This record gives sequence, C-alpha cells and structure tokens, in this order.
Amino acid sequence: MYKTIAVIIACSFFSLQTIAQTPTSTPVQVRVQNGTLEGFTDVKTGLNLFLGVPFAQPPTGPLRWKAPQPLQHWSGVRSAKKFGPRPVQTNVFGDMIYRSDSTSEDCLYLNIWAPANKGKKLPVLVYFYGGGFVAGESSEPRYDGAAMAQKGIIAITVNYRLNIFGFFAHPELSKEAPYKASGNYGLLDQQAALKWVHDNIAAFGGDPQKVTIAGESAGSISVSTQMASPLSKGLFAGAIGESGAAIYPTLAPVPLDSAEHIGQTFAAKNGLHSLNELRNLSTEALFSLYNTSKRFGFPLVLDGYFLPQTLPELFEQHRQSMVPLLVGWNSAESGEAGFLRGRQPTEENFMAAVKENFPADYEKILAAYPHKTETAIRQSAANIASDRFIVFSTWKWFDLHRKNSSQKIYRYLFSKIAPNNLPPDKQPIGAAHASEIPYCMGNLYLLPKIKWTPDDYKTSETLFNYFANFIIKGDPNGTGLPHWSAIKAGDAAPPVMDITTSSKQIHPSDQRFHFWEAYLKKQRKK
Repeated sequence: MYKTIAVIIACSFFSLQTIAQTPTSTPVQVRVQNGTLEGFTDVKTGLNLFLGVPFAQPPTGPLRWKAPQPLQHWSGVRSAKKFGPRPVQTNVFGDMIYRSDSTSEDCLYLNIWAPANKGKKLPVLVYFYGGGFVAGESSEPRYDGAAMAQKGIIAITVNYRLNIFGFFAHPELSKEAPYKASGNYGLLDQQAALKWVHDNIAAFGGDPQKVTIAGESAGSISVSTQMASPLSKGLFAGAIGESGAAIYPTLAPVPLDSAEHIGQTFAAKNGLHSLNELRNLSTEALFSLYNTSKRFGFPLVLDGYFLPQTLPELFEQHRQSMVPLLVGWNSAESGEAGFLRGRQPTEENFMAAVKENFPADYEKILAAYPHKTETAIRQSAANIASDRFIVFSTWKWFDLHRKNSSQKIYRYLFSKIAPNNLPPDKQPIGAAHASEIPYCMGNLYLLPKIKWTPDDYKTSETLFNYFANFIIKGDPNGTGLPHWSAIKAGDAAPPVMDITTSSKQIHPSDQRFHFWEAYLKKQRKK
C-alpha cells in the first residue's frame, strides 16, 4: 500500500516545475494576510501545492544582516507554483539535490503541501533542513512534503539564511539593531516563518495550535533553539529532533562579544572596516571573501534576544516551550575510521586510540564502550566519534527536557544501513548521518538512483508512520506499529525505539553519556 501511494506521488512530482501547464493540475487560490496566492491542485494526488511563498521581506541591500522584516502587501494574484531561490551557498556536502533555479540573498520563501478538500484544522509540520548552517534548502527531494500531506498533514519546508549571510555578527550590526545584538539571522528567519504559519495556515486548512517543528542535523539544532527561545513560545505544539542540539560540543552558541570579535576579525582581514563597506559588497564579492577564508560558517550567538542564555540554562530554569518531544540519532553518525584513523579494529588498536584521545580518562572510556570483539570495537569506535560529533548534544537535549518538563518524550535509534555500492567486507557498522531523512519523510521514491530494497520500504513505512502519528496527536503509536513507550524522568535505562527492518523497543545503558557529561564539563573549565 505504501509503495503504491509513493508511486502515485512520484508520477506527479517529476514534472513539478511544469505541472501547472498540464491537464493533471488546476490553479487554486488562497487569500493570506498579505494578498492572494495562486498555487495548483495536483488532481492525481489530491494535494494543493504552494511553492515559493514569501514569509518576510527580501533581506537584501540595507536589510542584509537584519532580523527578517514583516512582509509587505501585494496587489493582484501572486504566483506560487515553483520553488523560490535558495540561500547563497555551495554544495559543500555533495549530497544535496537542488530543485530551485538559483541562489540569492532574496531567499525567504517556504513551500506548502496541503490536502485538498480535507476540511479544516489539520495538523501542520514545519521542517527545517540540515547542512551545518552553511548549506541546504527547502526544495531538496528528501524533505518533500507530499507523502506527509497524503496522511492528512499540511507539510511545510522553510528557507533560512546561511553562512555569512545568516550568522555574521559585528559590533556595528549590534549597535544598529533595536535589540542591541547581531548574528542568529537564520534562526530569526525560522521564527518569522513560524509566525507566518501561525497567522496564515488556517487559510490552507491548518490548525495553528497543532504545529510540529522538525529538522535534521542543523535543522535539529534549529528545533532545539526554537524550543529554548522566548520568541518562539506559542508558535508550535510539538518538536522532532533528528541528530543535533545547540549544546556543547555541537555548535553551541557563543557569547555576543566573542561572535562580534569573530566577525570584526573576518572583516578586518579582508580590508573592510565599516558596516557600509560590508553592505556595499555585491553578493558574489562577499561570498567569495567568505569562501576564500575557508571558514565553516559563523557561530550561533547568545544575543540576549533570541537566545538569552545557553540551552542547558534555559531548560534547567523551565523556560523552554513545554511541548512533546520526539528525538533521536543514527547508529553511526560518524564512522569508526574517524576514531581508529585507519587502524584495524583490534582490541590493542582500540585501546591505543582511547589512550591517545583520553589520556587522563581512558579507563572510564574503556568501561563505557565494549571492546572485546571486532564488531563491538567497530561500533564503540563509531559511537565515540559520533558522541563527540553530535550524539551527546542530542542526548543532553533529551535529558534536559525529561528532567525539566512533564511532557511526553520519545527517543529513537535509527540503525537501518542504506543501500550502497560498497563490497560486503567494507559495509559500514551502522546508519550514517542524515541517512534517515528520506525514510522518515516517506521520500525513498524521490531518490531513484539509490537501489532501495523491500526492507528499506518496510523501515520507511514504520518510521514515516511514527512521525506522522506524532505530528497528528503528539504520540507516535498507532495500529500495526511496535509499541513505543514514552520516557519517564527517572528511567535509568530509558526505552528507545530501534528503527530498522524489524523495529523494536530496546533499553540501552546511558553510561557512555554520563561519562561525556562529566568529561565535557571538566574540559570547559580548563
């Protein structure tokens, strides 16, 4: 059944850019606060699509490096039948498939997939893409909202500014801002999009009180910050995080003066000593300077506005949005080679790597990570690399929310290894970073170059339905799915749903995360 629906959706999708001129679609208009939008109804799938919908003024010219400004009204009918320009970037990760035509600083657009003739007050999903805050966009096929819309959910993907355009801080920028801070523009873009959804989604049949935000990697980090920010309270009723939170050591926000110093140093090294000089640069010239610098973006900021304190501080004070949370990570976010550095997975080599990396704490690491068999060594090496990359921060987010809220929390581990061209003896030990995205969004069919198997479709059907159920009712459980227990604050071994061909609930030890908690606390004090 699931594959049949996928094929139907796929047939309509691949002509998406020209579908408005075909017999399979008809124009559809919706009146929003700023004017009338014209999208189209795909008669094959019964979905209304509105693509390239503006949610703020273009952040260009004097609005470069300013918080997103309210959208101006337009007269007549505005076309919303193709994806808007993507944020300025290069495809630094190599796995991104762009369906938009071009890049531009004028990039603040969102896309809506909505069931046609489904009544009112539908649940809503707003998805933020990943890409390390340096790349990514809302048109990528793996984030496509058609499958979710088939489940009776209005699915929305959102563009937000990236790299130097989205996260650059500078003393002059802080001085001119009414809130006396700079940076975090990409996060403020997301918040502006949530405000637009809250104010306008009823016109598309959605319920502004049933919005769930979700994202992967930088998108998950974004969800964690939206949960923490006082500016986003009341704009969503549930949250999904896939691998990442803005908690040390993963892209944690830095103090404003540190961010300003980073930005001022970047500008000075390029001979730019005033805000006017920076704003007068063309898009191409500014982006060239950024690329030449070899920087990987700019940090999130404790700006006293969007983020008044660190996430642990805000959660410990119970100041986060009190909403249900579904959160997890993949079984090999980073492969074992990142820790073993090419050495064979023997106990001797593993112990040597542990002692090299943790000379004062190696005994604690050896106690927390099994290492008696080759399989255990490979998985433990991958776990260590993954934990310090992105897993610990995600775990800490989960741990903070369960200890400081009464909300339902569900934790998963995605362990299905996607098809690849590697020989049997070179297969990865677990599921790689970002590999779960097309599974959870029901979008395997939009990546036809990958040789998906029936097991992949089975895994996707399970995870996709868990996500859809959570978006619809704040609980992933449903008919035909393995039962997934919510986590209690005091659980020593919290239940975790292991998502794979035959998904099941497991109760792994969290010993390794308690090590990281103590270790990183000690490291930050040095």
